[in-house]
Amino acid sequence: MTSTNPTVDPAGGAAAPPAGPRPARRPSSRAAETRRKWYEIIGLTTPAVIVYVMFVLVPMGFAFYYSLFRWRGVGPPTDFVGFDNYVLAFQDPIFLDALRNNGIIVFGSLLIQGPIALGVALLLNRNFRGRTVFRLLAFVPYVLAEVTVGIMWKLLLSDAGTVNAFMQSLGMGGLVQAWLADLDLVIWTLLFILTWKYVGFAIILLLAGLSNVPQELNEAAAIDGAGWWQTQRHVTLPLLGPTIRIWMFLSMIGSLQVFDVIWVTSVPAVRSLGASATMATYMVDNGFFARLWGYGNAVAVILFAISFVAAVLFQRFLLRRDIEGAITRKAN
Repeated sequence: MTSTNPTVDPAGGAAAPPAGPRPARRPSSRAAETRRKWYEIIGLTTPAVIVYVMFVLVPMGFAFYYSLFRWRGVGPPTDFVGFDNYVLAFQDPIFLDALRNNGIIVFGSLLIQGPIALGVALLLNRNFRGRTVFRLLAFVPYVLAEVTVGIMWKLLLSDAGTVNAFMQSLGMGGLVQAWLADLDLVIWTLLFILTWKYVGFAIILLLAGLSNVPQELNEAAAIDGAGWWQTQRHVTLPLLGPTIRIWMFLSMIGSLQVFDVIWVTSVPAVRSLGASATMATYMVDNGFFARLWGYGNAVAVILFAISFVAAVLFQRFLLRRDIEGAITRKAN
């Protein structure tokens, strides 16, 4: 019978275990955890990547391809013109007017909606009776469909509409205007409509940001003798900075791509002259209705390029600090 007792060292110490093949070393738990995380990332992002490629990158590739042809949508494109469609776009004064109008809407939205939304959000963030009702009323225009808003304001601002009739009833007939037909006034009228429509989104977004401002900081500032305005300026607004920058980014991209409200509200004859056109409406007018599909795709590529460059620059110079602050790295 073989003994199972350990061998005794002649020198008196405990003997070493019998020599034999060592078990295979298991992969480190850290490497296994890393692989598991990568499997999860791939599994969760693959469906989104497939959808993005199919419905964003592939259509963009086709748009760029067709923009290199003079094509009217019938049969395969054969009349290759290179970048002539892009040159024609920047030589067309109507497209330049549309580009200018988009710039007016971008800067007008930032300079008008921002202060209005910030002031209303600061007021609605205070405790008073009926605050919920006022918040709801501020958000109602944003949830209305763009087509509904366009039709409503087109009826209100027509020559025989409610706005002009109301001014005449008050004896202010001198202020009656062709709000949607005056070539010099129409873009500012549309900017007012866009402000009315989208300022509610900015208010709700800023209210969400204000809810994350610690109340203890405001109380500490009040104890130190700071007034309400000093507290908002030196405590609330700096902490609200990331939310304001996110809203600015969304407002800028939305203003560059605005279509629905402009298309429904504006008069086609005025839009064809460039007074109320934007790059998106210009693209539809020339690509879809005029059946200049190659030219329309060139305008679509230009619109995408401008939006992409604006987004990259905004993220590089304004959102970089917020994004880097939100990223945390695991300590080694």
